[in-house]
Amino acid sequence: MRNKSFTALVTFIIVALTTAAWWTLGRDTTREVDPATGAVTGPYEAPQVIACVIVLVALVVIGALLLPAWLAVLGVSLPFTAAWTIQASSTDDSGLWAVGAVLVLVGTLVGGTIVTAITRGLVRNRD
Repeated sequence: MRNKSFTALVTFIIVALTTAAWWTLGRDTTREVDPATGAVTGPYEAPQVIACVIVLVALVVIGALLLPAWLAVLGVSLPFTAAWTIQASSTDDSGLWAVGAVLVLVGTLVGGTIVTAITRGLVRNRD
C-alpha cells in the first residue's frame, strides 16, 4: 500500500497535467469559415482532439499504475471537465455549454474507466 503523501502528490500532478492539457490543447476555439461555401467548422480541429485524447489516455494509464483506479479516473475527468466548462460557459450565450459539460464528464468518466480496466488487466496478465 502506498502512503498518503505519495498518493496525494501523484494525484496533484495528474490533476495539474490534465488541466494543462486542456489549457494548451483545447483553448483554440477559432471557427473556420469556408469562403466558397460559407460553411462554418470548428471550433475544434481533429489534430487538437486526437492530441487531447492521447494525453488524457496517457495520464489515466499513469494514474492506473500508481493510484487506486477510481482516483485515476476522477483525477483526469473532473479537472478536464472543469477546465472545459470554464472556457465553454464564458463563450456560449445559449446555455448549451451545460449539456456539453455533462457529455464531457460522462465521456471522460467512461473512457477513463475503460482505459483503467485495460491497464489493470494488462498489468495482472504480465505478473
